[in-house]
Amino acid sequence: MVKKRHVILDALRGFAILGICLANFPEFSLWTFSDPEGWTVTDKVTRAIQTFLVDGKFYTLFSLLFGMGFSIQLENAGQKTRTFYRRMVILFLIGLCHLFFLWSGDILMLYAAMGMLLPLFKRLPTRKILVWGGAFLVLPVICEALLGTRLSDPLVAEQWRICALYGITEANFGTWLADISGYKGMLQFLHQGAVERMWEFVTSYRFFKVLGLFLVGYAVGRERIFADLGAWKGLLKKVLLYGFALGIPVSVAYTWSSMAGEPLGPVAHSVFYLLSVYPMGFAYAAGFCLLFDRKPEGKGWLLLTKPGRMACTNYLSQSLFGVLIFYGIGFGLGGKVGLLATEAVAIGVYAFQIAFSALWLKWFHFGPVEWGWRMLTYGKRLPLLEREYSKNL
Repeated sequence: MVKKRHVILDALRGFAILGICLANFPEFSLWTFSDPEGWTVTDKVTRAIQTFLVDGKFYTLFSLLFGMGFSIQLENAGQKTRTFYRRMVILFLIGLCHLFFLWSGDILMLYAAMGMLLPLFKRLPTRKILVWGGAFLVLPVICEALLGTRLSDPLVAEQWRICALYGITEANFGTWLADISGYKGMLQFLHQGAVERMWEFVTSYRFFKVLGLFLVGYAVGRERIFADLGAWKGLLKKVLLYGFALGIPVSVAYTWSSMAGEPLGPVAHSVFYLLSVYPMGFAYAAGFCLLFDRKPEGKGWLLLTKPGRMACTNYLSQSLFGVLIFYGIGFGLGGKVGLLATEAVAIGVYAFQIAFSALWLKWFHFGPVEWGWRMLTYGKRLPLLEREYSKNL
């Protein structure tokens, strides 16, 4: 039986991958490590726009889509739970390699770990899954209020202990990756970065956030809202309206707090994040679906589906592009371009990914990472060429 791909899901993934690129490239370009005192007016305006429109919103969308994808796999009558766990183990290993050998900002490892918890909620009714999801999204604010920054103290000590082993100091921390000429130096920086990232999952309570978004996505996937957008148009309009009505004004406060160094404290900043990032992310998803439902046959959607069908490949390849463009082992442009130029590079990378994905999928059925992931999951060779795949259906 041929499994029907839902164009809306692939298009949403393609849209999310663009936002992830815009969110991550300031880190690759090392602009994130720059001194705010040296920011130009253009940098500040671009940063404000990026924080308002991008920061956290596309990570929210990306996480929702993963939760929806996991729900399709778990709710599939022919899919065994142990097969799902194998998929998560393979994803965890992919993320682990990404974290230690390419970029320490990986999210796939955490996605896999939190994905393994989803079968625990499988038997719950959808309403209860949404309640649990909402509770996990609120929990980081409570933890921040109760624990403050105490959890971050061991992180700082361990991070600088590792840095000292390699001669990484506060003076060269922001330029290390741009100055190095060999992969060994990059690995040294990634070592401390990986430790920081794993601690950051704890200190920012990121695991609660991801699990909460996964559960919301799981509920959406279970109800198969994406399969009949017209029937859910009323709900989608409410999510769009209420999401923007709450998210836009609070995003102004969140942007101000981020750029001013959290003057009201971390708890207030966490509340701003909760009430701006998630409503805006949900509104993005709802608005995208409503636009799609008006003209589902539009060619623009098909263009977005190309990178969306290869979302994992494109997510990882963005790291490769970032390393080659900005690190010393590549062109070494890190620290030499402003934020606006950085985002222009990100858009250029995404445009290349659209073209490459379209060309690749003319001949192959899966993206390269997706193909390997599936083969390792099922323990057998799967056809990659489109013509081979079609013959085996």
